[in-house]
This record gives sequence, structure tokens and C-alpha cells, in this order.
Amino acid sequence: MGDADSPARVQRVLAASEGATEFLSLIGAEELSPCLFAESLVMVSESGQPLGQFSVSVQPACYEEQGGQEQDCFLVRAASQSTVNEVPCSSSITAYVSKRLETLEQHQHEYVKFRAHPLDRKTHVVKRGGRLVVTKIIEEGEHEAQTQSFSYNCASLHGLVLEAANLLVLRVLAKRRAVPQDTFLAFDTEAHVCTSAYTAMGFQKQLVGMTEVEVFGIERAVYPDEGIPMTWQFYFLSDGHLARRVQVGSPATMLLQQLPVLIDVDEAEPRPVFEKKSLDWEEDVQLYSQFLDRKEELQAGHASYARRHPELRTLLADFLQLLLLRKPDDVLPFAAEFFAPFATQRPPGSAFQASDKPSPFRGRV
Repeated sequence: MGDADSPARVQRVLAASEGATEFLSLIGAEELSPCLFAESLVMVSESGQPLGQFSVSVQPACYEEQGGQEQDCFLVRAASQSTVNEVPCSSSITAYVSKRLETLEQHQHEYVKFRAHPLDRKTHVVKRGGRLVVTKIIEEGEHEAQTQSFSYNCASLHGLVLEAANLLVLRVLAKRRAVPQDTFLAFDTEAHVCTSAYTAMGFQKQLVGMTEVEVFGIERAVYPDEGIPMTWQFYFLSDGHLARRVQVGSPATMLLQQLPVLIDVDEAEPRPVFEKKSLDWEEDVQLYSQFLDRKEELQAGHASYARRHPELRTLLADFLQLLLLRKPDDVLPFAAEFFAPFATQRPPGSAFQASDKPSPFRGRV
């Protein structure tokens, strides 16, 4: 386990430029509202062979904070599935992003199905009590999972744009057709704070299906303290739909195959239609990844509910203790009698019944 308050390595103090924080603070609801839509691209090799799919969706949501307070926000989902050199791999991001483009919670999952030793990497980021808590879990082959947890002071993270928030920022920039020349904060691949920047790449022509369209290019570079910068190039249609995505140094390219209906400010996006496919979910990388993500989401939700209702553990413990002491032949009527006093619609009267009173549940099949 890493240090609870900071990453294991010593890091120099970084800060976003004033222009970056001002830029984020000035993005209003009128600009974000047209950016709420879903889209899907195809991943192709340098020779044009299909390798997989890439999808992004942004929708309004409500986020429940640790104290039970709720706030309106955006739910951002992004996923990619591909098979490169006969090795299936997938990655997904699920995040809640505030209307100020601050990350409230983000779960990132990467999976590479090597035959000898599959690699499974999860990174969870959540805002708790003025700190941004990061938990990383790495499983490789048969080895025991490695867990590391650390946190940052949120006061030092003004201008931080994580991966999910970046997808929204890019859509806003694409619609503006302008890019700020400022320094932002970001996370590198190890969830260490580093700097990032956006650069306008101008206009290009691109063939989408049988139609030639004009796209606006934006480059995003992330500069880790160690290693070489990571650079992505994005090309957008006028309404913020992504037409092409390239990670510099990668042989794969994300391409838009069919021109969408462009979204006007006063026009709602048509409901996406997805083709039904017959798949074995245990063998399909995408479905299995979604299954694992949903499983973790449910487990976290159940644990959170149990923490908010400590009386649940006490109630169940009392019932189990009494059950083991009495050892009734028929558990169902015994359970009904035990929990009957807690019924909200119970008729007036004593909350406790005589032990010799016939139970309405006894004798039922």
C-alpha cells in the first residue's frame, strides 16, 4: 500500500495556469447542454482492417455524495474493445462529472487478455472530504492483486481535467472552434498529477461514408514527470461529434463510419439504434467487462447502503441469533413472527404477540 496522503514517489508541486481555471469556470450550461449525446466509432488498423469499436456517451445524472447530499451532474461513459495481434483487450471509463467539470467519481478499467498472464488494471478516483482519493488495483495472471491507495488535496487541483471530463471539454472546444493556450492539470497513466495542454490543428477535409466533410482538429498532450509525453489528436464535426481519433505512436485509428444527424442547439438528438447481436457474454470481452463493472457497482452500492443503515446489521444479527437458539422446524413462520412488529402498516395493538397465539403462516405450503 502507498502512503495514504500522497503518491509513493516524491512529486514536484504543479499548478494549472490562471487562464485554464478561468476557462473551466466560464463554461456554462448553455454550452454543455448540446454536448450530451452518444456516439460510436470503428477502430481500424493502418491497412484499414477493422479491429474493434470505440463509444462515448454523456447524459444528465444525479450524484449522491458521502453525506447523502445529491447534486446534478453528468454521467460520462467511454469504452473501447479491440483485438490486436489476436490479443483481446478492452478499456472503459465511467464517471460522474460536475457542471463545473470537476470529477466527483471516476472508475477506469483496462483489461488485456494475454494467454499466459491476463492483465487487469482498475483505477478508482473519488472526491471525499476535500481530498481526491485514488485507489489502484492491478491483477496479473495468477499473482495476487496489488493495491495502492493515496490522495490529493483538492485545493491544489484547480484546473485538473481527468479523462471523462476531457471528453466534455473537447466537445465544447470543437463547437467553439477555438482552443485556449493554457496549462491544465491531468493524471498520467499511474494517476500522478502532471500537466496537459490543448492545441488547435486547424481544419481538414475527411470522408465519412460517401460524404466529404470539414473537421476541426484538436491535439491534447499530457506531460508526465517521467517518460515521454502522451499525445492524442481529435477531429470533430461542427456540432461536437467525433470524426477521427488518433493516439500518436499507435497503429490504430478511430473513424466515424456514418455521418450523424447534426445537432442544433434547439434540436434534441435522435435516439441511437444499436443492432442486436447474438453473443456469448462469457466469451465476449466487451460484455464480460461490462459484467465485471456492473458487479463492482452493485457491490459498492450494497456496501454503501449498509454503512448508511447500521441498524440493518443489528437487526439481522438478532434474528440469526434467535433463530439458532430456537432452531424451529419451519423457518418461514418463525421469520414472519420475528419481523411482524416492524411492519409499517401493522394494525394498532401490542407490538408483541403471545407465544401461544396461532400464526397465520403456519400450515401454509
